[in-house]
Amino acid sequence: MRRKLLAGTAAASAAVASIQSYWAVRRLQQTRTPTASFHKPVPVAEGPQRVALILNPSKLQAASARALVEQACSDAGWEPPLVLETTIEDPGTGQAERALAAGADVVIAAGGDGTVRAVAQALAHKPAALGLLPLGTGNLLVRNLGLPYHDVAGCLRSALHGDERRIDMARITLRNDRTHVISDYPFLVMGGVGFDASVVADAKQDLKEKFGWLAYSEAGVRHLPGRRRRISISLDGQPPQSRKVRSLLVANCGKLPAGVDFVPDAVIDDGYLDVVVLSPRSLLGWTWMAAKILLRHRGGIPVISYYRAREVTVWSADPIATQLDGDPSGAITSLTARVDPDALMVRVPVSAPGPSGSTAVLPLSDLQGRWRRFLRRS
Repeated sequence: MRRKLLAGTAAASAAVASIQSYWAVRRLQQTRTPTASFHKPVPVAEGPQRVALILNPSKLQAASARALVEQACSDAGWEPPLVLETTIEDPGTGQAERALAAGADVVIAAGGDGTVRAVAQALAHKPAALGLLPLGTGNLLVRNLGLPYHDVAGCLRSALHGDERRIDMARITLRNDRTHVISDYPFLVMGGVGFDASVVADAKQDLKEKFGWLAYSEAGVRHLPGRRRRISISLDGQPPQSRKVRSLLVANCGKLPAGVDFVPDAVIDDGYLDVVVLSPRSLLGWTWMAAKILLRHRGGIPVISYYRAREVTVWSADPIATQLDGDPSGAITSLTARVDPDALMVRVPVSAPGPSGSTAVLPLSDLQGRWRRFLRRS
């Protein structure tokens, strides 16, 4: 009997994963749309710009991206970009501080979500804008801003000649009473505890390199069986609520890979964080929740709850895994996340016909052609 139950659970889990993968691939070609916002983008002032490139050299396309940025600045008649590479010890914050000290108007983060988060930490509440070149697996902020995450040349055009808009950041304090470690980090898209963090930590690196974000589906199937964890949650200083959950997420914005709008009401510059509590007890609960998210069903269901707050605190009796913007961030016994409104200026695609910024703008088709040539040489 037990073997039959385990076999049935495994088969059903594989079916759910297959449905999710099919839906994800089906949505890949759909038109990208930016996360909703309150503040409209504004054009960049005309004239030459001082460009800094913070580059993660471990990414496969790093050399090609650097060459593309250098050529684009040359074509625009600007000074060569200041190029600073990240290291294991400093994933981008110190390099971004050096770029600010050098007078950079735009600091381009070329790497994955970890690089973006580290660069953003230095740029918070500074006049320099953040540009984005997606070289990672998830590229979550790129997706939420409506940038072409599959097109580095298109993202570069926005970074150099796009509009600017301010967005919120989130700041989180992670505490582990067992190890007595306290850490503070920023994040831009989503942080989580529980199931999602375990999936992020357990995704196989070789699958990520071959299949990108689809590697997380494989890890998700392995982690579907499991028990809910009891945690306490306090929103904006209110009395804590005790809940049994599989996962809790704190979102600044809600779009995930494959066009999945995980938090459809999230707004990236509204001064609030969206808190999502997932509490399925069985495969049926997971299926119900997946159907609601993938089909964008607006009605409420018992296994997923949404809240909105400026600050959220979570406690767990036993250490529980966490993740920030798709990167593992260790086990905690408590955390506090709070919104940092309008903290970051970012470059986004132009919102009206015609170029903004300098009149010496390299046509997008030329940038794309050069990007393809750079990749062939790499």
